[in-house]
Formats: sequence, structure tokens, C-alpha cells
Amino acid sequence: MRLARIAHPGGVAFASVEGDGDDAQVLEIAEHPFGQPNFTGKRWPLADVRLLAPILPSKVIAVGRNYAKHAAELGNEVPTSPMLFIKPSTSVIGPNAAIRRPSGVGRVDFEGELAIVIGQPVKNVPAARAASAILGYTVANDVSARDLQKSDGQWGRAKGYDSFCPLGPWIETSLDASDLALRSEVDGELKQDGRTSDLVHKIPELVEFISGVMTLLPGDVILTGTPEGVGPIESGQSVSITIDGIGTLTNPVESI
Repeated sequence: MRLARIAHPGGVAFASVEGDGDDAQVLEIAEHPFGQPNFTGKRWPLADVRLLAPILPSKVIAVGRNYAKHAAELGNEVPTSPMLFIKPSTSVIGPNAAIRRPSGVGRVDFEGELAIVIGQPVKNVPAARAASAILGYTVANDVSARDLQKSDGQWGRAKGYDSFCPLGPWIETSLDASDLALRSEVDGELKQDGRTSDLVHKIPELVEFISGVMTLLPGDVILTGTPEGVGPIESGQSVSITIDGIGTLTNPVESI
């Protein structure tokens, strides 16, 4: 199932996306998408609604340097344990919403990533049972103010600006995410071309490790890391990140 969050003529709702292309429809879900969804009977063509961020997490937990070649391209070693940092919920935006470059900030980079969406409260879940904690997967862009990341020594400011965590276009709940192609383009030019099979710390390991540190709540998002090829984005450009089996997340860039 493809779970989306939409703005429709009557308000905002979760929905299931069915079909593709011009024939795609969205079916409204009552209340929340966790567990067995209940449908209201309302439906619209996908073209007649606006896709929002598919989930509003209580927290976004990101994993740094989880692709060896990305760590190397920035002159870093691969951590022996997952390197965690937090992006605030206010950094989350949806498809086609603008990534806003803050005034006075130097280089801002895109980072295409596979995102895990948690489906139930979990604490200390073993890797063998990690799949039971996962609602599904979506596409993410871990936007980063690279100069501040280097100068601050910790990443809260560099990773935490409003609009620095695009998510979408929806959550795919039926997916083997262990070996998916991930591609990032800026204005149609290919920049990243990786596979999730190259993750240093795999998805079950990440869920086990992170849930050992903090309780994960329904809707929480884990960013699994980015492949090599990250680079700067400027006002007026557009970033598109595609993960096979999920879809494409596109966001324009503007200055504020």
C-alpha cells in the first residue's frame, strides 16, 4: 500500500494511493494510517489533491556516514557504531514544497536517503523483529548547511533549519528495502547513483540500535544515510530523489 497525506477540497487527511499516472486515485483514510486503515469512502483523482509530507514525526533520527564512499568523499572514517543526530519535526516538508536557503548561510547540500517510518511504539527491539516495528519506507532529503556542519562541531544547526527534511511522495508499506536503487538529480543532472545494499549498518541493525537509545513512536522517521555524490544546491534549482519501488521526491530551492 502507498500511504499518503493529502490536502483535498475538504481539508487534510491520510489516504491510500491506487493506480498510476493519469488514472491514479486517492482513497481517504479515517483518522490515522497505523494498523488496519479504515476508509471513509471518499476518493479523488491524485491530480486533484496536493501531496503533503506523508507523516509528521515526533522526531527524525538520522544516521551519519552510513555509506563508506560518502564518508570517504568528505574525508571521514566510517563509524564502528551508527552515528546518530536529530532533525526537528519543524524541518519536515512535503513534495514540491521549497527548500529554503537561510540568509547568511554558505554551502547548502542535498543528500538523498531512504527513510524508515516506524509503525508502533518500540523500545529495545531486536534486529530479528525490526520488520514488525516498521510501517514502511519513503524518500528523504537530508539537507545540510555544510559550512556550519564543519564550523559548529555538532550538527544541530546545520541539519535543523526549517525545510531541511523533505519527505515523500508517500510511504510504501510493501517493500523489501535491502537493495533498492537510489538516484538524486539537480535540474535533471544525475548526482547520486547508489543502492541501499551498500548501507554499512543495515536497516534491522539501525532499528535495534536506535530503539536501544530511545523509544520510537508511531510515525517517527529514521534517515538511513546517503550515498556518495552529495553537492550544493542554489536558489532556483530543483532537486529530485528517486528510490525504486517508492517514487520520486522533488523540491525546488529558494532563498529567504
